[in-house]
Amino acid sequence: MSYEKMWQELGINLEAHDNLLHVLEGFYENIYLSQKNRPEGMEYFDKVVSCIHGARIQELFKAKKENRLVLGTFCVFVPEEIVWAANGICVGLCAGAEIGFELAEEVLPRNICPLIKAFFGFKLSKVCPFVEICDFVVGETTCDGKKKAYEIFNEYKETYVMHVPQKKDKSSFDLWKNEVINFKSEIESRTGNKISQDDLLKAIELINKRREALKRLNSLRKADPPPISGLDVLLINQISFYDDPERFTAKVNELCDELEERIKRKEGVCPPGTPRIIVSGCPMAIPNWKLHYLVETSGAIIVGEESCVGTRNIRNLVEPKGSNVEDLLEDIASRYLKIDCAIFTPNAERIENIKSMIDEFSAHGLINYSLKFCDPYTTEVYKVNKKIDKVPTLNIETDYSQEDIEQLRTRIEAFLEILK
Repeated sequence: MSYEKMWQELGINLEAHDNLLHVLEGFYENIYLSQKNRPEGMEYFDKVVSCIHGARIQELFKAKKENRLVLGTFCVFVPEEIVWAANGICVGLCAGAEIGFELAEEVLPRNICPLIKAFFGFKLSKVCPFVEICDFVVGETTCDGKKKAYEIFNEYKETYVMHVPQKKDKSSFDLWKNEVINFKSEIESRTGNKISQDDLLKAIELINKRREALKRLNSLRKADPPPISGLDVLLINQISFYDDPERFTAKVNELCDELEERIKRKEGVCPPGTPRIIVSGCPMAIPNWKLHYLVETSGAIIVGEESCVGTRNIRNLVEPKGSNVEDLLEDIASRYLKIDCAIFTPNAERIENIKSMIDEFSAHGLINYSLKFCDPYTTEVYKVNKKIDKVPTLNIETDYSQEDIEQLRTRIEAFLEILK
């Protein structure tokens, strides 16, 4: 099916976009479709990726024609329950590849993290239909680079910024709760829909179910051998930011049913006893699959991601204790402030969560993954290394380029030798 007319309507640079899709197709085939013994349930997620700029954008087009608001975001701190409660749609935006960096460097410092440079690059190159179709972008102050970049990004796409505090004390919670309340007013104003208690409860249930399905999927990776690769789970986590939540949840649960049968048959994607790795650190947006690919083609298996594209995003559910809209907004604020992002000081919860994951998933090693110039995560590596003494750790700092692949492979292979 051709989506060219739709992309033209969005102002997409068709030539550059065609080139991007062509490269991604080959990339996906080499990395994903070459895996052996994949679960049959991955067929749905392969299809989603194959037309992620087509079928899903078409759905969003239809929704906009029905006067539904589409909001784009780059961060798990944006309380999407409020968007869905107002009959809006919340989607992730493109930020996982080295696209349009030369254009981005005309407005941003060269030494800024690749994720920030990428979301600018995708926009300036006009190759991300998600950012073009959304009504506005919601940013957050989760790091200084993003905070300042959003000021400039607003010149290209209207951007609303939420102030995320850096501590978790009472005054910080009050600040954050007010931000959540203000966000609800903003969404109501833009949609013209007043959010009721029932609306919020339904939206909380919708997103909680998605998180529960992903938690179920993660839990199945505790088996030895794991019934699914880390690459495939990373992909599913990435797709969770784009796909319709109700459909996505159903497909993840179908996949989990299949994986449970595999576990009963002791059928895995690698031999029992294969070195098990936890990856911890920066998020990995589509199509950032470099680290997982290198680890899993070097003789190990990734069994957990302590990341925003992983457990950090699904660990806590919203507990709807409130009996009115204000109380439910407080429940939402409380859930989001439990996220253990490296921007917080102190951030002892994150280290405790990494320790728990190492135990729960019987991990043999930990890889600290940081994007270059990401100060919060690169700096926090020191504390993680100091506190994690149960298993060997490897620190990797990289970007979206392919230039360091062989160097990284050599380091990963040497690390895996230590684990054997």
